[in-house]
Amino acid sequence: MTLSAHPLVARARQLADGLLAPQAERVDQEGVPASHIEAIRRSGLLGLTAPVAYGGSAAPAAVVRATAEILAGACCSTWFVQTQHHTPVQTLAKSELPVWERLLGPMARGELLSGVAYAHLRSHPRIPVRVTRERDGWRFDGTVPWYTGWGLNDVMLLAGVTEADEALFAFTEAREQPGLKASEPMRLAALTASRTVSLELTGLWLPNDAVALRMPYEDWAATDRPRTRNANPAVFGIAEAALTLLDEETANPLRTRLSKIRSEAYALADHPAPHEHAEERLALRAQAYDIMQTATTAAVVAGGGRAMTLTNRAQRLAREALFLLVQGQTPESRTAHLNALGNRRP
Repeated sequence: MTLSAHPLVARARQLADGLLAPQAERVDQEGVPASHIEAIRRSGLLGLTAPVAYGGSAAPAAVVRATAEILAGACCSTWFVQTQHHTPVQTLAKSELPVWERLLGPMARGELLSGVAYAHLRSHPRIPVRVTRERDGWRFDGTVPWYTGWGLNDVMLLAGVTEADEALFAFTEAREQPGLKASEPMRLAALTASRTVSLELTGLWLPNDAVALRMPYEDWAATDRPRTRNANPAVFGIAEAALTLLDEETANPLRTRLSKIRSEAYALADHPAPHEHAEERLALRAQAYDIMQTATTAAVVAGGGRAMTLTNRAQRLAREALFLLVQGQTPESRTAHLNALGNRRP
């Protein structure tokens, strides 16, 4: 079976062509509607990485990447809301704590949509969210700078750092409650539609049975770093979408370059030793950004003055490309990307 013929990839393509892409400019201005999330629920894509025994698909990495490319290229805001769900699912699938029995099935089947509030852990040793023992549970205090999908998600996976320098992840309902208050949705240069807020935590208490993961911070960071070195499939999805706005003479050499970078990046992503080839992974990540920016810039140039209207696809893709430059960024990836930009030949 070819990758494009895989049922999940075909479903993603049908969803992208029939719903997401035709409405992407409206969604960009008005916000991701609940109906988009409901369509993704029905498609089974929320269970993409979940174990089959719990109602998921346990799809291979190539299928996961292909669906991400398709959804991001069609409507990056919708892709970004739903992609948050997969980290909590994968966290539960590896957990041996009681919470997995309660949540993994409903999340694998798409009955519950989860968001994530953990990117702030990457700012360590600065600790934006502190977790302390309180009664038979844990107290969360601090600020989550970014939380996506507010008003769409049912639950969230919230993380902080304990006094013993542990990373602790726990589930709670994605709503205002004692100790948890959300800001107004942020106005962003791109993906305002993703309903992103900041969260103020002032003594949010969660019981022990809400905890999904608890480990020394350095152990968690050691598993997180390799993931942030690899190229994001959404980058290739945005680039592909931009190339469709160009004539073939302009698009063909860019498409050839894109295909080469993608093949090399995915080969490394599939490498059995994720900690190896760090510099090469970061270099390919930077090259992926470069081809994405080139493709979206070319689409804007080809569109001329029309590309400056907010309802124009080329400028939406160009703004989404700006967002992906910093999404999932770490000090390591930022440094590698800046070095690559600084070493460009004139």
